[in-house]
Amino acid sequence: MIKKWLWGTALTLALVVTGVIVYYGYSIVHFANSISTAASSDSPNSSNASNSTESSDTPKVVIPKWDGKERVNILLIGGDSRGDDAGRSDSVMVASIDPVSKKAHLFSVLRDTYVDIPGHGKSRLNAAFSYGGAELTKQTVSNLLGIPIQHYVYTDFTGFMALVDALDGIDIDVEKDMYYTSKADKHMYDIDLKKGLQHMDGKTALQYVRFRHDATSDFTRTQRQRIFMTELAKKMQSTTSLFKIPEMLEAIAPYIKTDLSPTQMLKLASLGFDIRVNEIDQQQIPPNKLLTNERAGSAQVLGVNVPKLQAYIQKLFEEDNPSPSDGSATGESQEGVSHHN
Repeated sequence: MIKKWLWGTALTLALVVTGVIVYYGYSIVHFANSISTAASSDSPNSSNASNSTESSDTPKVVIPKWDGKERVNILLIGGDSRGDDAGRSDSVMVASIDPVSKKAHLFSVLRDTYVDIPGHGKSRLNAAFSYGGAELTKQTVSNLLGIPIQHYVYTDFTGFMALVDALDGIDIDVEKDMYYTSKADKHMYDIDLKKGLQHMDGKTALQYVRFRHDATSDFTRTQRQRIFMTELAKKMQSTTSLFKIPEMLEAIAPYIKTDLSPTQMLKLASLGFDIRVNEIDQQQIPPNKLLTNERAGSAQVLGVNVPKLQAYIQKLFEEDNPSPSDGSATGESQEGVSHHN
């Protein structure tokens, strides 16, 4: 009798887990198709659609594994668009993942870096978005860092807040009081945070990652953005958050655009869960030692020695997969070293 009860319980659990996986898989595929600007023919289910004899009401989803060996570099753009104004890029980050070593870097690219914007001459980096959107920003950052950036993901203030709220907030230890007010936005994006550990909803989290009205300006702001992204990744990998995936994806889909195809997003999602979040290398780019203060007309900008910056990035990547002659007897990847600036 006990054996029958145990077997029945195990079977019930198996059915529940299978149902959850199918439901989440369907939600992820639906989300990927809704935000992707890539061709719909790349949908994970499209190749079998015409040959399928199953009911269209029964989703059959297979989450593919990332099978490439080349490093993946993805541009993360946070826009400051308001209504019909496309705005500039409020934050520019690059996530770089080595699929072999499973090591990742998160670069915050200073938006005031004085760069060559293809077709528009030299200007601050954040102007690239207003000139040519995500694609031109992707090309500009790729030229600056000397690496191929294959894809981008873009969201604005509303999308950012929707994501945090869908995850029921993020816990952040605020390092100091932060206050800023602006009539230009009718006080919609005023900042008023107190020092100490806080559970932040979407609105307060946006205040935290945007604050730059102090002596260190964008330097500590980008550091806060990296801290937030790391905490966000931890929260999304938690068991509790996994059960919120369908609700979360539905909430943020209207505010996110990407040139990743649905299949690529699913593969990246599987790769992302192999990354050890606590070991992600987080850096400000360009690092302080490669920055110079320059003037462009009457404006103060951040200059950088581009060849030295590109050599710096390549050295970081080489450390992800050191050769045996570099001290690895087996040729396997060594533990990464975090660099902070």
